[in-house]
Amino acid sequence: MPLAPSTPSDIDIVSHSATQTHRLGRRLGALCIGGETILLEGDLGAGKTVFAKGIAEGLGIGDVVTSPTFALIHEHVGRLPLAHVDLYRLEGGNAAIGAGLEDYLRSDGVTVVEWASRAGGMFGTDYVIVTFRHISETKRGVHLSPLGPRARMLVAQFRQEAFGV
Repeated sequence: MPLAPSTPSDIDIVSHSATQTHRLGRRLGALCIGGETILLEGDLGAGKTVFAKGIAEGLGIGDVVTSPTFALIHEHVGRLPLAHVDLYRLEGGNAAIGAGLEDYLRSDGVTVVEWASRAGGMFGTDYVIVTFRHISETKRGVHLSPLGPRARMLVAQFRQEAFGV
């Protein structure tokens, strides 16, 4: 799955620490109303799981959230259900379909997918891609790119809440 091209609705952020990356995720999670799909991309150690933990906290989830690398999908219950998916070990979209990922994508909860590009184009037409890149040992570039009306609304609300614009 290619990354979405940059559009005026995209947001670029420099996170100066894991704590700040977590806070960004928490802010995004707090804005979710259900039915959102958030796709996380970036190298190992770039901040995907830290951001996912923040989303979980924003959803009121008190569980310990860890990367579901070996289980593929972890379910959590909070203000909204969260399906935290890690496709790192997957080989192509058919394996994701076989794992039941499509059911989560059609749910009223929030689905967060790490290594989303490994599932091909199965995410429909409305999602937010969050891309992480290493800038330095502690700094990360965080790029939010919405695709579809619901995702654009979520990212616009995030921009307003985080930056007042």
